[in-house]
Amino acid sequence: MIAIINYEMGNLRSVQKALEKVGHEAQVTDDPQAIAAADKLILPGVGAYADAMAALRERKLIEPIRQAVAAGTPTLGICLGMQLLFETSYEDGQHEGLGILPGEVVRFEVPREYKVPHMGWNQITKQQDSPLYEGIDQGAYFYFVHSYYVVPTDPQVTATTTDYPEPFTSSIQQGKLYATQFHPEKSQKVGLKLLENFAAL
Repeated sequence: MIAIINYEMGNLRSVQKALEKVGHEAQVTDDPQAIAAADKLILPGVGAYADAMAALRERKLIEPIRQAVAAGTPTLGICLGMQLLFETSYEDGQHEGLGILPGEVVRFEVPREYKVPHMGWNQITKQQDSPLYEGIDQGAYFYFVHSYYVVPTDPQVTATTTDYPEPFTSSIQQGKLYATQFHPEKSQKVGLKLLENFAAL
């Protein structure tokens, strides 16, 4: 069973529908026991970092997520869900994240001709082999919407980078923990392929 973690922040239904499209059922849940029992977890997210952490805390979901990742449950963070995996975010102040991965979340500092948020289609450059990108070409385009990005302490967790205009970490992999800054559920065929790869792990 794939559990999509529901903390009222993120397009849960579109992630669920995308998985259904590639033949995998997923349950949207905020039940800590269901999360602990799940075969795979997806942590989506759209919105403010501090609000997201408060919502996870309120629903008593922080420890179940940490424990599931520590136990080796395949887990996929999406967009804000990727940022929450790290220790600290500097979005509207300084906020503590899940602390599963060392590193921080910072705002884009870009030349004036680049807009923030970084929004629309952009390419990935693979930095390591990952089962998530099986059958997905180097330079494939995915759909992004974000003003902040992760800076991992350990560069070896970076699975792909994307240029805006400097390269930033656009997805990560450590063991069975995966996360993407882009939205696979909004990335059409290539995004569905990535979700199918995750579901098939």
